Amino acid sequence: MSHTAHIPSHRKPRQSASKTALRAGVAGGVLSTIAVAGAAGPAQAEPVTQTIEMPTITAGLSTTVAASAQATQQVALDLETRANEEAAAASAAKTAEKAKAEAVRKAEAKKKAEAAAKAKAEAAERASRTAARTTLSASTGSSSSSSSSSGSSSSAGSSTASYSSSATGSAASVVAFAQAQIGDAYVSGGTGPNSWDCSGLVQAAFRTVGVDLPRVSQSQSTAGTQVSLDNLQPGDILYWGGAGSAYHVGIYVGGGQFVGAQNSSTGVVQKSLDYDPPSGAVRVL
Repeated sequence: MSHTAHIPSHRKPRQSASKTALRAGVAGGVLSTIAVAGAAGPAQAEPVTQTIEMPTITAGLSTTVAASAQATQQVALDLETRANEEAAAASAAKTAEKAKAEAVRKAEAKKKAEAAAKAKAEAAERASRTAARTTLSASTGSSSSSSSSSGSSSSAGSSTASYSSSATGSAASVVAFAQAQIGDAYVSGGTGPNSWDCSGLVQAAFRTVGVDLPRVSQSQSTAGTQVSLDNLQPGDILYWGGAGSAYHVGIYVGGGQFVGAQNSSTGVVQKSLDYDPPSGAVRVL
């Protein structure tokens, strides 16, 4: 026997096929488990991704944003409309205020113009009356110097007469009213109760019997039927100047006398027709 026959061999013993198969199965099982675990990981994450459903959330948000934008735009339109309405109202109010101020200004200007025209007309009437009286006084003075009889007549005419009218009815009321104002002051534009101008006195006297005469001398001189100075009756209106252009009026009280608001020096007086001969007369009653 060889000396080497009992020396153990250093070779690795061959593994049997069954062991090899077993090891391969174990390894394959481990790898399969790893593979399954690896596959299981992603499989669990996938449902989370699908549950978010981002497209649906985005669509809802877009609708909300659109609605909010529309509401904001409507608010802006409402504010703009309100601002326009307020501006229009303010403009209309300003225009109305200007129109009112202009109307007031025109009314005041018209009133002033009317007052100025009235004052001018009254001044012209006073000037004409003064000129007529100056002429009459010169004529009367000349007649007085020519004869004592005419002078006496003129003197009698210049004095305040004491004649009491015998008029009746409405004429008596007119005469009585006029005579009751004797001694009152003469004031241009005066209509009583204690101061008068000529036409104001005549108008007030006839108003006591319900007759509404025009206010000024020119109109009063044509307010009735023209009558002759030789056919006068108590209550007739006497006028100085032309019919329709008279500058002075008075009331005939009978007995050749009249009552009138003459001027600021004499006031309301009763005088003879010779004192200031009238141009004509009209009968209203």
